[in-house]
Amino acid sequence: MDKHLLSRIKSKYQHLSKGQKLIADFIGEHYDEAAFMTASKLGETVGVSESTVVRFACELGYGGYPKLQKAMQEMIRDKLTSVQRIDVTCERIGGGDVLDSVLNQDIEKIRRTIEETSREDFNNAVKAIVNAENIYIYAVRSTSPLANFLGYYFELIFGNVRVISTSSKSAAYEQLFRITEKDVMIGISFPRYSTMAVDVMHFARERGADVIALTDSMISPLVSQADHLLIARSDMASVVDSLVAPLSVINALIVATVIAKKEDVKKTFMALEQVWNEQGIYANSETVKKDNTSENGEKQDAR
Repeated sequence: MDKHLLSRIKSKYQHLSKGQKLIADFIGEHYDEAAFMTASKLGETVGVSESTVVRFACELGYGGYPKLQKAMQEMIRDKLTSVQRIDVTCERIGGGDVLDSVLNQDIEKIRRTIEETSREDFNNAVKAIVNAENIYIYAVRSTSPLANFLGYYFELIFGNVRVISTSSKSAAYEQLFRITEKDVMIGISFPRYSTMAVDVMHFARERGADVIALTDSMISPLVSQADHLLIARSDMASVVDSLVAPLSVINALIVATVIAKKEDVKKTFMALEQVWNEQGIYANSETVKKDNTSENGEKQDAR
């Protein structure tokens, strides 16, 4: 714990110069952004000289900026333990408005996702999905709801979808072994990254399938396995991960595929609407009114 970057900053903070405190504050709030900046760029962003950044790194015991940068990148790769997340979140928010703080952080993640996600990769991912014979989606643990959400709509749109959300190797490969070059694999993982997600994507790629990665940064281990990369910024909010931006990218994927297959999707949903209406799947004002009338009638008869 005492070797962790944020812990080092905390222990040294009172002894830092004014400029160094500006760097420390920026890293505390934006370490995932700072991790990819040169010393010069970090200094320019914060408003201090490059030499101040270098001295800051040495003050923390890193012996130079490259080692500090590596420490920031390791933070992104491994994120923090659950206990460390709680400590960092309490320091970030303190006695402030929790709702305001968390929602504004989510807004910032979506803004950065808009700026950083490749439109070319996104469009190519949509083409791969639309043309695939079968669609495989893999995600585990906290990201499995994302896979289930995407799988639910893709199953309605395409009908050729398999969602895999198990950490069991045997169970995962039993569901995946039929994948071919005609198929597409969508792998979803955010820090702390799933080893199985990397392995499953590698397996799919070896079988010739188009592989799409939905992850948070260029140092994610999913990047090396992906034909198409979708970057969606994620961050910690106490013991939970903020997955608002990844869900927005998934929404965009769904909308884009609907537009690409507009006529087919319209026919599908016309048929679905008929079934839903016939089976009374969704409540509407008429059914609610009938139910209330029936309840009132029964109550009146009883009286």
